[in-house]
Amino acid sequence: MAARFFHDGTWYTENPRLTGPMDHAFWMASVVFDGARAFEGLAPDLTPHCERVVRSARTMLLDPKEDAARVEELCREGLGELPRDRAYYIRPMFFARTGFVSPDPESTEFALAIYESPLPAAGGGQSVCLSTYRRPARDMAPTDAKASCLYPNSQRALREATQRGYDNALLCDPSGNVAALATANIWTVKDGVAMTPVWNGTFLNGITKQRMAELFRADGIEVQEVTLTPQDFAEADEIFTTGNFGKVVPVTRYEGRDLQPGPIGRRAHGLYFDWSRSEGY
Repeated sequence: MAARFFHDGTWYTENPRLTGPMDHAFWMASVVFDGARAFEGLAPDLTPHCERVVRSARTMLLDPKEDAARVEELCREGLGELPRDRAYYIRPMFFARTGFVSPDPESTEFALAIYESPLPAAGGGQSVCLSTYRRPARDMAPTDAKASCLYPNSQRALREATQRGYDNALLCDPSGNVAALATANIWTVKDGVAMTPVWNGTFLNGITKQRMAELFRADGIEVQEVTLTPQDFAEADEIFTTGNFGKVVPVTRYEGRDLQPGPIGRRAHGLYFDWSRSEGY
């Protein structure tokens, strides 16, 4: 696997071992991360991903010494050492070394992992079921950060989905309205209108989701960010996802109902990858 890792001023080609049982991040989950992508010599929306990881760190009571510009500089430096004809996952992280319950902000450290991770095959899809798990309310968890402590519930939802024979899980918010997939944002299409759950503080308002809404509107496709229920997805003409790992992926089965990749989802894929060609590194 082609990869580069950075920590404490040093680049590595193998996964460095950074934490131990006395580190705050190890036992109290004071870890934030972000995920960006590089492929075909492109790094779409790398800047906002680097900006978000710094905001996430501050939300989690950390004190990042590296600003977003430095994080991006390191990402590009690492990418420059890797073959350009492969796809990579870019994961900048901040974590705390010391503290008891609250982390000691001064102990914040930075790490970066860039490693080979193929994109899902073009034209492929995924199956999705409605989960019995929910996203937490904003006063119950640090939902305004991309924090590692938020992901165990998504892990449980994914396990539940795979045990039912599905690839991914659709989670609702505490009010029973649709929030997002376990690993991505979700879109539904009805009568040619692209709809996605309005951000209400219970799920990540994804960078790729925001980019897709912007590209749709510029292309003349109506976008509605609204409250959606599971019934809206049961009756959808199309369903597709946006997220960093796969970018734009059609949902080809929802709760036992087979779906075909539709014209809006196909347009989303084309718009996104056409736009990404302006984002080289």
